[in-house]
Amino acid sequence: MDLKHLTAEELLRLAVPHEDVNPLLAGAPRPGSETWRQVESYAGQLVAGTGRPGSEITLPEEATAEHGPYFYAYVYLAALPYTRAYHREHGVPDEVSWLTLTDLGRHLAVHRRKFGTAGLHAPWWHSLHHRGLLYSLGRLQFERAVMSKTTAEGVRAAGLPYGEGDPVLSVHIPDFMGPMSPEACDASYAWAREFFPAHFPDERHVLAVCYSWLLDRQLAEYLPAESNIVAFQRRFRELYHREDNGLIGFIYGRDLPPEELPRRTALERAVADHLAAGRTWGYAAGFHEI
Repeated sequence: MDLKHLTAEELLRLAVPHEDVNPLLAGAPRPGSETWRQVESYAGQLVAGTGRPGSEITLPEEATAEHGPYFYAYVYLAALPYTRAYHREHGVPDEVSWLTLTDLGRHLAVHRRKFGTAGLHAPWWHSLHHRGLLYSLGRLQFERAVMSKTTAEGVRAAGLPYGEGDPVLSVHIPDFMGPMSPEACDASYAWAREFFPAHFPDERHVLAVCYSWLLDRQLAEYLPAESNIVAFQRRFRELYHREDNGLIGFIYGRDLPPEELPRRTALERAVADHLAAGRTWGYAAGFHEI
């Protein structure tokens, strides 16, 4: 395992922001250094866990304090040739492979927007892409996952014959990808219904699940019935709702005190007015048959 494949062209193909290209190339850890040993160790765990829905990889906490802001990026870049090989093994088209892996660049941009410094936002998230579990199919991303106990209980209560550990597709909505119009989402679902049976025929995905602030039904109190968010919510049957004002970071790009929230769009006004009224937001889990 090494970083000999690392070039400016490859970084740009991964949508790495231009201001991060030179520092990433110049700061690549030297073979034999402690940073490289750590990179190699965790990249090795990624490779060993490739293709196993439901498995988890634990990255070291606060590793950037010791190894620099790009430590997590180097872990995924070291694993990149193995990820690409796995995609080829399963016949995943280059178009889908590279689009999926551009989340690396997207989350470098999210980190800079949120904190004003170099770094990789939510580094654990990329373990899904680099282990061949998550794929970008148009506007939406779909993750090969297994049903959790809590989700299974809700699905059973709804009268469907599925249980804990059954294959599901977990739906994700990436940032910086344009409007999530019903038409764009329909196209992504149509693609997913063809993609997964073709490339992972041993897994039968009959349900889609989603865990997101976008499914908080309170949003429908403020947004027009024809809004993209409300249309997306209507796809899902709600399983449960949890209070959590973490949606502020998603909507505004960074965490802000409720009294400082801008009100530039209908969604921002909804969030700010709701909090000003002493109420809380949250995230919800939902499912539907594919």
